[in-house]
This record gives sequence, structure tokens and C-alpha cells, in this order.
Amino acid sequence: MPTLARPRNDRMIAGVCSALGRRFGIPTNIVRLIFVLSCLLPGPQFILYIIGWVLIPNER
Repeated sequence: MPTLARPRNDRMIAGVCSALGRRFGIPTNIVRLIFVLSCLLPGPQFILYIIGWVLIPNER
């Protein structure tokens, strides 16, 4: 199973959705769509995205 790392070449903003998609074997665009749709609901989505941006390391 791939490690959790933000790729350098498949980023839209910070690569968090791409890293999660690769880690769990889900297409990146599906993860992005789920994130965008979840933003329509109340909750801390953007804060979690920023935390993921800080905590998930860059791909080497």
C-alpha cells in the first residue's frame, strides 16, 4: 500500500486530495469531488484540509 505523501505532479492546490486518493486507491478526482460536495455542508472541512496540508509530507 502506498505511503501517505503529497505528490509533486498531481496537485490542484496542495495535493491533499491526491495524497488521500493514492493512499486509499480511490481516483483523485473522486476525492476532490467528495471534498467539494462536503463543503456544501456545515463543518470544519477547510480547517481539516489545512491541517492535512501541514501534516502530510511532500513526496520525495
